[in-house]
Amino acid sequence: MTLAPPRGAARPLIEPRPLRHPNPADAGTMAKRGWWLVIVNLLVPGSAQVLAGNRRLGRFGLGATLLAWFLLIVAAGLALFARPALLWLTIGGGFFSAAVLTLVQILLVAYAVLWVVLTFDTLRLVRLVKVPTAHRLAIPVIALVLLGLVGGAAGYAATVVGSTRNTIGSIFGQSGPSLAPSDGYYNILLLGADSGDGRDSMRFDSISVVSINADSGAVTITGIPRELPNAPFSAGSPMLELYPNGFEGHGSSTCGWNGWMNHVRNAAEICREDQGTGLYPDAAAHGSTPGIEATKDAAEGVLGIEIPYYVFVDMHGFAELVDALGGVDIDVTERLPKGGPPEGWTGTDANEWAIGWIEVGPQHMDGDTAQWYARSRYTTSDWDRMKRQRELQEAILDQFTPQTVLTRFNEVAAAGTALIDTDLPQDKLPEFFDLMLKAKEQKVQTIELTPENGVDEHHPDYGHIHEMIQQALHPPTETPTPAP
Repeated sequence: MTLAPPRGAARPLIEPRPLRHPNPADAGTMAKRGWWLVIVNLLVPGSAQVLAGNRRLGRFGLGATLLAWFLLIVAAGLALFARPALLWLTIGGGFFSAAVLTLVQILLVAYAVLWVVLTFDTLRLVRLVKVPTAHRLAIPVIALVLLGLVGGAAGYAATVVGSTRNTIGSIFGQSGPSLAPSDGYYNILLLGADSGDGRDSMRFDSISVVSINADSGAVTITGIPRELPNAPFSAGSPMLELYPNGFEGHGSSTCGWNGWMNHVRNAAEICREDQGTGLYPDAAAHGSTPGIEATKDAAEGVLGIEIPYYVFVDMHGFAELVDALGGVDIDVTERLPKGGPPEGWTGTDANEWAIGWIEVGPQHMDGDTAQWYARSRYTTSDWDRMKRQRELQEAILDQFTPQTVLTRFNEVAAAGTALIDTDLPQDKLPEFFDLMLKAKEQKVQTIELTPENGVDEHHPDYGHIHEMIQQALHPPTETPTPAP
Protein backbone atom coordinates (compact mmCIF):
# COMPACT_ATOMS: atom_id res chain seq x y z
CA MET A 1 0.00 0.00 0.00
CA THR A 2 1.45 3.37 -1.07
CA LEU A 3 1.00 6.22 1.35
CA ALA A 4 0.18 9.65 -0.05
CA PRO A 5 2.67 12.38 0.80
CA PRO A 6 1.77 14.38 3.91
CA ARG A 7 -0.57 17.31 3.37
CA GLY A 8 1.38 20.43 2.62
CA ALA A 9 4.54 18.54 1.71
CA ALA A 10 6.46 20.02 -1.25
CA ARG A 11 6.41 18.19 -4.60
CA PRO A 12 9.77 16.83 -5.68
CA LEU A 13 11.77 19.12 -7.92
CA ILE A 14 11.95 16.48 -10.69
CA GLU A 15 9.04 14.06 -10.90
CA PRO A 16 9.65 10.53 -12.23
CA ARG A 17 8.19 10.96 -15.74
CA PRO A 18 9.85 8.38 -18.04
CA LEU A 19 9.41 10.44 -21.23
CA ARG A 20 10.57 13.86 -19.97
CA HIS A 21 12.74 12.86 -17.00
CA PRO A 22 13.84 9.25 -17.52
CA ASN A 23 16.33 7.39 -15.39
CA PRO A 24 19.44 7.21 -17.63
CA ALA A 25 20.68 4.21 -15.68
CA ASP A 26 17.61 2.15 -16.64
CA ALA A 27 18.64 0.83 -20.09
CA GLY A 28 15.34 -0.94 -20.72
CA THR A 29 13.30 2.19 -20.02
CA MET A 30 15.59 4.29 -22.20
CA ALA A 31 15.11 1.86 -25.12
CA LYS A 32 11.32 1.85 -24.77
CA ARG A 33 11.32 5.64 -24.44
CA GLY A 34 13.41 5.98 -27.60
CA TRP A 35 11.03 3.86 -29.67
CA TRP A 36 7.98 5.70 -28.31
CA LEU A 37 9.45 9.07 -29.24
CA VAL A 38 10.18 7.88 -32.79
CA ILE A 39 6.65 6.49 -33.15
CA VAL A 40 4.84 9.58 -31.87
CA ASN A 41 7.07 11.79 -34.03
CA LEU A 42 5.89 9.77 -37.04
CA LEU A 43 2.21 9.68 -36.11
CA VAL A 44 1.81 13.19 -34.72
CA PRO A 45 4.84 15.36 -35.55
CA GLY A 46 5.49 17.79 -32.73
CA SER A 47 4.14 15.54 -30.00
CA ALA A 48 7.61 14.18 -29.10
CA GLN A 49 8.76 17.70 -28.26
CA VAL A 50 5.61 18.43 -26.22
CA LEU A 51 6.14 15.23 -24.22
CA ALA A 52 9.89 15.26 -23.79
CA GLY A 53 11.54 18.36 -25.26
CA ASN A 54 11.06 21.96 -26.24
CA ARG A 55 7.34 22.58 -25.75
CA ARG A 56 7.37 25.74 -27.88
CA LEU A 57 8.79 23.82 -30.84
CA GLY A 58 6.37 21.00 -30.11
CA ARG A 59 3.34 23.27 -30.08
CA PHE A 60 4.45 24.79 -33.38
CA GLY A 61 4.87 21.30 -34.87
CA LEU A 62 1.49 20.18 -33.54
CA GLY A 63 -0.18 23.28 -34.94
CA ALA A 64 1.35 22.66 -38.37
CA THR A 65 0.30 19.00 -38.20
CA LEU A 66 -3.29 19.85 -37.28
CA LEU A 67 -3.40 22.39 -40.11
CA ALA A 68 -2.10 19.77 -42.54
CA TRP A 69 -4.72 17.26 -41.36
CA PHE A 70 -7.45 19.88 -41.70
CA LEU A 71 -6.43 20.77 -45.25
CA LEU A 72 -6.25 17.09 -46.20
CA ILE A 73 -9.74 16.48 -44.79
CA VAL A 74 -11.09 19.49 -46.67
CA ALA A 75 -9.45 18.32 -49.92
CA ALA A 76 -10.79 14.78 -49.44
CA GLY A 77 -14.26 16.13 -48.72
CA LEU A 78 -14.20 18.26 -51.86
CA ALA A 79 -12.93 15.32 -53.92
CA LEU A 80 -15.74 13.08 -52.66
CA PHE A 81 -18.64 15.51 -52.51
CA ALA A 82 -17.72 18.63 -54.52
CA ARG A 83 -15.18 17.56 -57.12
CA PRO A 84 -16.03 20.40 -59.57
CA ALA A 85 -15.15 22.93 -56.87
CA LEU A 86 -11.82 21.20 -56.16
CA LEU A 87 -10.97 21.05 -59.87
CA TRP A 88 -11.86 24.70 -60.33
CA LEU A 89 -9.65 25.68 -57.39
CA THR A 90 -6.67 23.71 -58.69
CA ILE A 91 -6.83 23.76 -62.51
CA GLY A 92 -9.80 25.75 -63.76
CA GLY A 93 -9.50 29.13 -62.05
CA GLY A 94 -6.75 30.72 -64.13
CA PHE A 95 -4.51 33.04 -62.08
CA PHE A 96 -6.35 32.11 -58.88
CA SER A 97 -5.63 28.39 -59.44
CA ALA A 98 -1.96 29.16 -60.07
CA ALA A 99 -1.85 31.08 -56.77
CA VAL A 100 -3.55 28.19 -54.92
CA LEU A 101 -1.12 25.63 -56.35
CA THR A 102 1.86 27.85 -55.49
CA LEU A 103 0.62 28.18 -51.90
CA VAL A 104 0.10 24.41 -51.63
CA GLN A 105 3.60 23.78 -52.96
CA ILE A 106 5.12 26.20 -50.43
CA LEU A 107 3.20 24.57 -47.57
CA LEU A 108 4.31 21.09 -48.62
CA VAL A 109 7.97 22.10 -48.80
CA ALA A 110 7.77 23.98 -45.49
CA TYR A 111 6.11 21.03 -43.74
CA ALA A 112 8.72 18.61 -45.13
CA VAL A 113 11.50 20.85 -43.78
CA LEU A 114 9.72 21.10 -40.40
CA TRP A 115 9.45 17.31 -40.25
CA VAL A 116 13.20 17.02 -40.82
CA VAL A 117 13.84 19.43 -37.95
CA LEU A 118 11.43 17.58 -35.64
CA THR A 119 12.92 14.18 -36.50
CA PHE A 120 16.51 15.19 -35.76
CA ASP A 121 15.38 16.92 -32.58
CA THR A 122 13.57 13.70 -31.61
CA LEU A 123 16.81 11.72 -32.08
CA ARG A 124 18.53 14.23 -29.79
CA LEU A 125 15.85 13.64 -27.17
CA VAL A 126 16.31 9.87 -27.39
CA ARG A 127 19.84 10.19 -25.87
CA LEU A 128 21.30 7.40 -27.97
CA VAL A 129 24.40 7.08 -25.76
CA LYS A 130 22.15 5.91 -22.92
CA VAL A 131 20.29 3.37 -25.05
CA PRO A 132 21.41 -0.29 -25.14
CA THR A 133 23.79 -1.12 -27.96
CA ALA A 134 21.23 -3.31 -29.76
CA HIS A 135 18.90 -0.30 -30.14
CA ARG A 136 21.55 2.39 -30.61
CA LEU A 137 21.79 1.82 -34.36
CA ALA A 138 18.24 0.57 -35.02
CA ILE A 139 16.46 3.64 -33.61
CA PRO A 140 18.17 6.27 -35.81
CA VAL A 141 18.09 4.04 -38.90
CA ILE A 142 14.34 3.43 -38.58
CA ALA A 143 13.71 7.11 -37.80
CA LEU A 144 15.66 8.24 -40.86
CA VAL A 145 14.02 5.65 -43.12
CA LEU A 146 10.59 6.86 -41.98
CA LEU A 147 11.73 10.44 -42.50
CA GLY A 148 12.83 9.56 -46.02
CA LEU A 149 9.51 7.93 -46.84
CA VAL A 150 7.32 10.69 -45.43
CA GLY A 151 9.56 13.56 -46.45
CA GLY A 152 10.05 12.04 -49.88
CA ALA A 153 6.27 11.73 -50.31
CA ALA A 154 5.81 15.37 -49.33
CA GLY A 155 8.62 16.41 -51.67
CA TYR A 156 7.15 14.40 -54.54
CA ALA A 157 3.73 15.92 -53.87
CA ALA A 158 5.33 19.37 -54.06
CA THR A 159 6.91 18.59 -57.43
CA VAL A 160 3.58 17.24 -58.73
CA VAL A 161 1.84 20.44 -57.66
CA GLY A 162 4.56 22.52 -59.33
CA SER A 163 4.40 20.44 -62.51
CA THR A 164 0.62 20.83 -62.61
CA ARG A 165 0.89 24.61 -62.31
CA ASN A 166 3.64 24.90 -64.91
CA THR A 167 1.98 22.52 -67.37
CA ILE A 168 -1.38 24.25 -67.21
CA GLY A 169 0.26 27.66 -67.50
CA SER A 170 2.33 26.54 -70.48
CA ILE A 171 -0.41 24.76 -72.43
CA PHE A 172 -3.38 26.94 -71.53
CA GLY A 173 -1.65 30.31 -71.35
CA GLN A 174 -3.81 31.56 -74.22
CA SER A 175 -7.21 30.14 -75.06
CA GLY A 176 -10.30 30.70 -77.08
CA PRO A 177 -13.67 31.74 -75.72
CA SER A 178 -15.45 29.37 -73.36
CA LEU A 179 -18.42 28.00 -75.27
CA ALA A 180 -21.33 25.71 -74.49
CA PRO A 181 -21.48 22.33 -76.26
CA SER A 182 -22.80 22.37 -79.80
CA ASP A 183 -25.78 20.09 -80.35
CA GLY A 184 -24.80 18.14 -77.23
CA TYR A 185 -21.11 17.71 -78.14
CA TYR A 186 -17.74 19.30 -77.62
CA ASN A 187 -15.95 18.91 -80.96
CA ILE A 188 -12.17 19.30 -81.02
CA LEU A 189 -9.95 19.29 -84.11
CA LEU A 190 -6.94 17.04 -83.48
CA LEU A 191 -3.93 17.77 -85.69
CA GLY A 192 -0.62 15.92 -85.84
CA ALA A 193 2.59 16.97 -87.59
CA ASP A 194 6.33 17.46 -87.12
CA SER A 195 6.71 21.04 -85.95
CA GLY A 196 10.47 20.70 -86.35
CA ASP A 197 10.16 20.44 -90.12
CA GLY A 198 9.96 24.22 -90.40
CA ARG A 199 6.95 26.48 -90.28
CA ASP A 200 6.70 26.91 -94.06
CA SER A 201 6.98 23.22 -94.93
CA MET A 202 4.92 21.70 -92.12
CA ARG A 203 1.74 19.97 -93.24
CA PHE A 204 -0.68 18.11 -91.03
CA ASP A 205 0.01 14.37 -91.29
CA SER A 206 -2.97 13.46 -89.14
CA ILE A 207 -6.36 15.22 -89.12
CA SER A 208 -9.25 14.01 -86.99
CA VAL A 209 -12.12 15.39 -84.95
CA VAL A 210 -12.84 14.21 -81.42
CA SER A 211 -16.52 14.56 -80.49
CA ILE A 212 -17.25 14.26 -76.76
CA ASN A 213 -20.82 13.87 -75.60
CA ALA A 214 -21.35 16.60 -73.02
CA ASP A 215 -23.61 14.37 -70.89
CA SER A 216 -22.32 10.81 -71.15
CA GLY A 217 -18.68 11.46 -72.03
CA ALA A 218 -18.93 9.07 -75.00
CA VAL A 219 -16.13 9.74 -77.49
CA THR A 220 -16.37 9.52 -81.28
CA ILE A 221 -13.21 10.08 -83.34
CA THR A 222 -13.68 10.90 -87.03
CA GLY A 223 -10.61 10.52 -89.21
CA ILE A 224 -10.33 12.94 -92.12
CA PRO A 225 -7.90 11.89 -94.89
CA ARG A 226 -5.16 14.44 -95.28
CA GLU A 227 -5.59 14.13 -99.07
CA LEU A 228 -9.36 14.67 -99.00
CA PRO A 229 -10.05 16.97 -101.99
CA ASN A 230 -12.22 20.08 -102.46
CA ALA A 231 -13.32 20.46 -98.85
CA PRO A 232 -16.22 22.89 -98.41
CA PHE A 233 -15.85 25.65 -95.83
CA SER A 234 -18.43 26.31 -93.14
CA ALA A 235 -20.86 29.22 -93.34
CA GLY A 236 -19.30 32.47 -92.16
CA SER A 237 -15.75 31.32 -92.84
CA PRO A 238 -13.55 33.91 -94.58
CA MET A 239 -12.24 31.02 -96.68
CA LEU A 240 -15.75 30.43 -98.06
CA GLU A 241 -15.60 33.77 -99.84
CA LEU A 242 -12.35 32.72 -101.52
CA TYR A 243 -13.49 29.17 -102.30
CA PRO A 244 -17.29 29.11 -102.66
CA ASN A 245 -17.13 25.81 -104.59
CA GLY A 246 -14.78 24.01 -102.24
CA PHE A 247 -11.04 24.22 -101.66
CA GLU A 248 -9.13 24.31 -104.92
CA GLY A 249 -5.47 23.95 -105.82
CA HIS A 250 -3.29 26.84 -106.92
CA GLY A 251 -0.10 26.24 -108.86
CA SER A 252 2.79 28.63 -108.32
CA SER A 253 6.52 28.43 -108.70
CA THR A 254 7.03 30.20 -105.37
CA CYS A 255 4.23 29.02 -103.11
CA GLY A 256 1.45 26.78 -104.34
CA TRP A 257 -0.92 24.17 -103.03
CA ASN A 258 -3.22 21.48 -104.27
CA GLY A 259 -6.81 20.99 -103.24
CA TRP A 260 -6.08 18.55 -100.41
CA MET A 261 -7.19 18.99 -96.83
CA ASN A 262 -3.66 19.29 -95.44
CA HIS A 263 -2.86 22.14 -97.86
CA VAL A 264 -5.54 24.49 -96.48
CA ARG A 265 -2.91 25.94 -94.15
CA ASN A 266 -0.75 26.95 -97.12
CA ALA A 267 -3.59 28.86 -98.77
CA ALA A 268 -4.75 30.56 -95.57
CA GLU A 269 -1.42 31.44 -93.98
CA ILE A 270 1.89 30.40 -95.54
CA CYS A 271 1.37 31.77 -99.05
CA ARG A 272 -0.24 35.06 -98.03
CA GLU A 273 1.71 38.28 -97.58
CA ASP A 274 -0.12 39.03 -94.34
CA GLN A 275 0.37 35.45 -93.07
CA GLY A 276 -3.38 35.11 -92.75
CA THR A 277 -3.94 37.91 -90.23
CA GLY A 278 -6.34 39.62 -92.61
CA LEU A 279 -8.49 36.48 -92.71
CA TYR A 280 -8.29 35.57 -89.03
CA PRO A 281 -7.21 38.66 -87.06
CA ASP A 282 -8.10 37.16 -83.63
CA ALA A 283 -6.32 33.82 -84.09
CA ALA A 284 -3.09 34.70 -82.27
CA ALA A 285 -4.94 36.28 -79.33
CA HIS A 286 -6.85 33.02 -78.86
CA GLY A 287 -3.76 30.81 -78.97
CA SER A 288 -4.30 29.65 -82.55
CA THR A 289 -3.02 30.48 -86.06
CA PRO A 290 -4.79 31.43 -89.30
CA GLY A 291 -3.80 28.10 -90.85
CA ILE A 292 -5.35 26.14 -87.99
CA GLU A 293 -8.50 28.28 -88.00
CA ALA A 294 -8.92 27.72 -91.74
CA THR A 295 -8.44 23.97 -91.22
CA LYS A 296 -11.13 24.09 -88.51
CA ASP A 297 -13.50 25.78 -90.98
CA ALA A 298 -12.75 23.12 -93.58
CA ALA A 299 -13.32 20.31 -91.05
CA GLU A 300 -16.65 21.92 -90.10
CA GLY A 301 -17.66 21.99 -93.75
CA VAL A 302 -16.59 18.39 -94.30
CA LEU A 303 -18.43 16.98 -91.26
CA GLY A 304 -21.32 19.43 -90.91
CA ILE A 305 -20.67 20.16 -87.21
CA GLU A 306 -19.27 23.10 -85.23
CA ILE A 307 -15.63 22.72 -84.14
CA PRO A 308 -14.62 25.56 -81.79
CA TYR A 309 -11.36 24.13 -80.44
CA TYR A 310 -8.19 22.45 -81.65
CA VAL A 311 -5.32 20.43 -80.19
CA PHE A 312 -2.06 20.27 -82.12
CA VAL A 313 0.10 17.23 -81.40
CA ASP A 314 3.78 17.42 -82.24
CA MET A 315 4.93 13.97 -83.34
CA HIS A 316 8.24 14.23 -81.48
CA GLY A 317 6.35 15.15 -78.32
CA PHE A 318 3.98 12.27 -79.07
CA ALA A 319 6.88 9.83 -78.73
CA GLU A 320 7.84 11.41 -75.40
CA LEU A 321 4.27 11.03 -74.12
CA VAL A 322 4.17 7.33 -75.04
CA ASP A 323 7.45 6.79 -73.17
CA ALA A 324 6.14 8.78 -70.19
CA LEU A 325 3.10 6.48 -70.03
CA GLY A 326 5.33 3.42 -70.07
CA GLY A 327 4.58 2.43 -73.68
CA VAL A 328 1.42 1.20 -75.41
CA ASP A 329 0.19 -2.25 -76.43
CA ILE A 330 -0.76 -2.76 -80.09
CA ASP A 331 -1.58 -5.92 -82.04
CA VAL A 332 0.28 -5.36 -85.32
CA THR A 333 -1.36 -7.00 -88.34
CA GLU A 334 1.16 -6.05 -91.04
CA ARG A 335 4.95 -5.78 -91.05
CA LEU A 336 5.91 -2.10 -91.28
CA PRO A 337 9.24 -0.37 -91.93
CA LYS A 338 10.68 2.34 -89.75
CA GLY A 339 12.08 5.36 -91.53
CA GLY A 340 11.45 6.67 -95.02
CA PRO A 341 13.09 6.34 -98.45
CA PRO A 342 15.56 8.91 -99.76
CA GLU A 343 14.27 11.68 -102.01
CA GLY A 344 13.58 10.42 -105.52
CA TRP A 345 13.52 6.74 -104.50
CA THR A 346 11.49 4.64 -106.95
CA GLY A 347 12.32 1.13 -105.81
CA THR A 348 10.00 -1.46 -104.31
CA ASP A 349 12.17 -3.06 -101.61
CA ALA A 350 11.90 -1.17 -98.32
CA ASN A 351 14.89 -3.10 -96.99
CA GLU A 352 17.02 -0.69 -99.05
CA TRP A 353 16.26 2.16 -96.64
CA ALA A 354 14.40 0.84 -93.59
CA ILE A 355 16.18 1.58 -90.32
CA GLY A 356 14.17 -1.18 -88.61
CA TRP A 357 10.91 -3.11 -88.80
CA ILE A 358 7.75 -3.37 -86.72
CA GLU A 359 6.91 -7.05 -86.74
CA VAL A 360 3.48 -8.70 -86.85
CA GLY A 361 1.92 -9.70 -83.55
CA PRO A 362 1.29 -8.18 -80.11
CA GLN A 363 3.81 -5.44 -79.45
CA HIS A 364 4.56 -3.30 -76.42
CA MET A 365 5.75 -0.16 -78.21
CA ASP A 366 7.99 2.57 -76.90
CA GLY A 367 7.59 6.13 -78.15
CA ASP A 368 9.89 5.79 -81.16
CA THR A 369 8.20 2.61 -82.40
CA ALA A 370 4.70 4.06 -81.82
CA GLN A 371 5.66 7.15 -83.79
CA TRP A 372 6.75 5.07 -86.78
CA TYR A 373 3.63 2.92 -86.46
CA ALA A 374 1.54 6.08 -86.79
CA ARG A 375 3.56 7.50 -89.67
CA SER A 376 4.58 4.53 -91.82
CA ARG A 377 2.93 4.77 -95.26
CA TYR A 378 5.40 3.76 -97.96
CA THR A 379 4.41 0.09 -97.95
CA THR A 380 0.72 0.66 -97.17
CA SER A 381 -1.98 3.23 -97.97
CA ASP A 382 -3.04 6.45 -96.27
CA TRP A 383 -6.24 4.65 -95.23
CA ASP A 384 -4.21 2.03 -93.36
CA ARG A 385 -2.20 4.75 -91.68
CA MET A 386 -5.38 6.50 -90.53
CA LYS A 387 -6.57 3.27 -88.89
CA ARG A 388 -3.24 2.83 -87.12
CA GLN A 389 -3.36 6.39 -85.83
CA ARG A 390 -6.80 5.72 -84.39
CA GLU A 391 -5.50 2.52 -82.75
CA LEU A 392 -2.78 4.53 -81.06
CA GLN A 393 -5.20 7.20 -79.89
CA GLU A 394 -7.33 4.54 -78.22
CA ALA A 395 -4.28 2.79 -76.74
CA ILE A 396 -3.05 6.06 -75.22
CA LEU A 397 -6.50 6.74 -73.73
CA ASP A 398 -6.36 3.26 -72.15
CA GLN A 399 -2.97 4.09 -70.62
CA PHE A 400 -4.30 7.25 -68.97
CA THR A 401 -5.26 5.46 -65.78
CA PRO A 402 -5.07 7.26 -62.41
CA GLN A 403 -2.34 4.82 -61.34
CA THR A 404 -0.18 5.53 -64.40
CA VAL A 405 -0.63 9.28 -64.24
CA LEU A 406 0.11 9.48 -60.50
CA THR A 407 3.22 7.30 -60.65
CA ARG A 408 4.59 9.02 -63.77
CA PHE A 409 3.05 12.45 -63.33
CA ASN A 410 6.14 14.60 -63.79
CA GLU A 411 7.17 12.70 -66.93
CA VAL A 412 3.65 12.92 -68.39
CA ALA A 413 3.44 16.63 -67.58
CA ALA A 414 6.82 17.35 -69.15
CA ALA A 415 5.84 15.44 -72.29
CA GLY A 416 2.54 17.31 -72.40
CA THR A 417 4.20 20.71 -72.60
CA ALA A 418 6.34 19.51 -75.53
CA LEU A 419 3.41 17.72 -77.15
CA ILE A 420 0.46 20.06 -77.25
CA ASP A 421 -0.66 23.44 -78.48
CA THR A 422 -4.32 24.20 -77.96
CA ASP A 423 -6.93 26.92 -77.63
CA LEU A 424 -9.05 24.98 -75.14
CA PRO A 425 -10.11 27.41 -72.39
CA GLN A 426 -8.72 26.66 -68.95
CA ASP A 427 -12.08 27.10 -67.24
CA LYS A 428 -13.34 24.08 -69.20
CA LEU A 429 -10.73 21.75 -67.72
CA PRO A 430 -12.81 20.63 -64.70
CA GLU A 431 -15.71 19.69 -66.99
CA PHE A 432 -13.42 17.93 -69.47
CA PHE A 433 -11.74 16.05 -66.61
CA ASP A 434 -15.09 14.63 -65.50
CA LEU A 435 -15.98 13.75 -69.09
CA MET A 436 -12.64 11.96 -69.50
CA LEU A 437 -13.39 9.78 -66.47
CA LYS A 438 -16.77 8.90 -67.99
CA ALA A 439 -15.17 8.24 -71.38
CA LYS A 440 -12.79 5.64 -69.93
CA GLU A 441 -15.77 3.48 -69.02
CA GLN A 442 -16.98 3.34 -72.63
CA LYS A 443 -15.65 2.11 -75.94
CA VAL A 444 -14.42 4.79 -78.32
CA GLN A 445 -16.40 4.93 -81.58
CA THR A 446 -14.38 5.61 -84.74
CA ILE A 447 -15.42 6.81 -88.18
CA GLU A 448 -13.02 6.84 -91.12
CA LEU A 449 -13.88 8.83 -94.24
CA THR A 450 -12.49 6.15 -96.53
CA PRO A 451 -13.73 4.29 -99.62
CA GLU A 452 -14.68 1.23 -97.56
CA ASN A 453 -17.16 3.47 -95.72
CA GLY A 454 -18.67 4.79 -98.93
CA VAL A 455 -16.57 7.96 -99.28
CA ASP A 456 -15.16 8.46 -102.79
CA GLU A 457 -11.54 9.50 -102.40
CA HIS A 458 -11.59 11.64 -105.56
CA HIS A 459 -15.12 13.07 -105.54
CA PRO A 460 -16.50 12.80 -102.00
CA ASP A 461 -20.19 13.37 -101.44
CA TYR A 462 -20.17 15.79 -98.51
CA GLY A 463 -23.92 15.54 -98.04
CA HIS A 464 -23.47 11.81 -97.49
CA ILE A 465 -20.67 12.50 -95.00
CA HIS A 466 -22.90 14.91 -93.06
CA GLU A 467 -25.58 12.23 -92.79
CA MET A 468 -23.01 9.67 -91.67
CA ILE A 469 -21.77 11.94 -88.88
CA GLN A 470 -25.29 12.80 -87.70
CA GLN A 471 -26.23 9.12 -87.60
CA ALA A 472 -23.14 8.37 -85.50
CA LEU A 473 -23.51 11.26 -83.06
CA HIS A 474 -27.31 11.19 -82.85
CA PRO A 475 -28.43 7.63 -83.56
CA PRO A 476 -32.19 7.21 -83.89
CA THR A 477 -33.83 5.89 -80.76
CA GLU A 478 -36.00 2.86 -81.06
CA THR A 479 -39.67 3.53 -80.38
CA PRO A 480 -41.12 0.77 -78.23
CA THR A 481 -43.86 -1.17 -79.96
CA PRO A 482 -47.15 -0.65 -78.13
CA ALA A 483 -48.63 -3.74 -76.57
CA PRO A 484 -51.60 -5.15 -78.50
